[in-house]
Amino acid sequence: MGMSLDERVRSAVAALLHATGESQTDLAAALGVSQAQVSRRQSGGAPWSLADCDAVAAHYGIEVLELLAGPTRATESLPGERRRVPRRHTGSGRTAAVRDGGAR
Repeated sequence: MGMSLDERVRSAVAALLHATGESQTDLAAALGVSQAQVSRRQSGGAPWSLADCDAVAAHYGIEVLELLAGPTRATESLPGERRRVPRRHTGSGRTAAVRDGGAR
C-alpha cells in the first residue's frame, strides 16, 4: 500500500525544506505560524490543512497538486531559483595524516 495523503504532504514538505535549504523556522515565518506548529504538522501530531497546503505551495512557487502528489513531484516542480546551491567539497576537511599519506 502507498503513502497516505498526510504522509505524502509531510514527505513533500520535508523534501522541499531540504531542496531549498530552509528550516522549519523559515517556513513557519513565511506561513505566519510558529515553528512548533510546523513541527507538529511534520511529526504527524497535527494535519496540514488544505489552506496550509495552498500556502506552502505558494511559498515554494509550485502548484498545490504537485505538493499533494508527494516529494518527487514537488521537488521536480520547484523553480530553479528556489533551490539551494550545493556546497563544493574542497577537501579541506581531511586531516594532515591523510593528506600526507599517513606519515607523521
